[in-house]
Amino acid sequence: MKKETVLLGIIGVLVVVIALIGASYYRDSAAPVAIKETGSSSLVRPDSPSIGPADAPVTIVEFYDPECESCAAFHDSIKKVLEENKGKVRLVARIMPLHPNSLLAATFIELAGEKGKYWEAQEFVYRKQPEWGTIHGSPTTEQPDAPALFEKYAVDFGLDVEEFKRAVSENRFEETLKQDMEDGQKLGVRRTPTIFVNGKVLMRLSEPDLRYLVAQELNK
Repeated sequence: MKKETVLLGIIGVLVVVIALIGASYYRDSAAPVAIKETGSSSLVRPDSPSIGPADAPVTIVEFYDPECESCAAFHDSIKKVLEENKGKVRLVARIMPLHPNSLLAATFIELAGEKGKYWEAQEFVYRKQPEWGTIHGSPTTEQPDAPALFEKYAVDFGLDVEEFKRAVSENRFEETLKQDMEDGQKLGVRRTPTIFVNGKVLMRLSEPDLRYLVAQELNK
């Protein structure tokens, strides 16, 4: 539990830093897609979950937070672009657990990933997000009992609930999540979702912009 407390403390500091750097990163803009290059090898690690051919000409890397509403909302757009370019695009997932219940959700997804169900778990967690996600508003608002909910989800999803509880208490995926967060910092990730297409940052969270950037890379 001490390790989990330390990681949560680090995450708390990062949240403050992110807020100070710029919380309105995705403001509407009349300008076309704005991108910048990054040649960092921190984009993809050997153990990063991915879907699609390893040798695909286009790689989309998404830094996401399971509790981020924007991540959940944009998930279908990413799926559409993958389907439209099946066999030509690979998606790589990196987790930035920046919200109060994100670590629980990330543990659930990573544990499912060990069973070969990473992407199904991600979908499941997004679908259930309104139940377990932090409720913003009045301090008197009753918050969801996320630990109890995720233990129920473990049963519903077919995971061993006792193994899930141990994974949480042992903070089993601390190193993986720490690596994702450190890589995100190096790459300048300051909000979720942050999406890279062949190392170029998608500056505006828009399905047409994502589709355009992918097409640009495929046509090179």
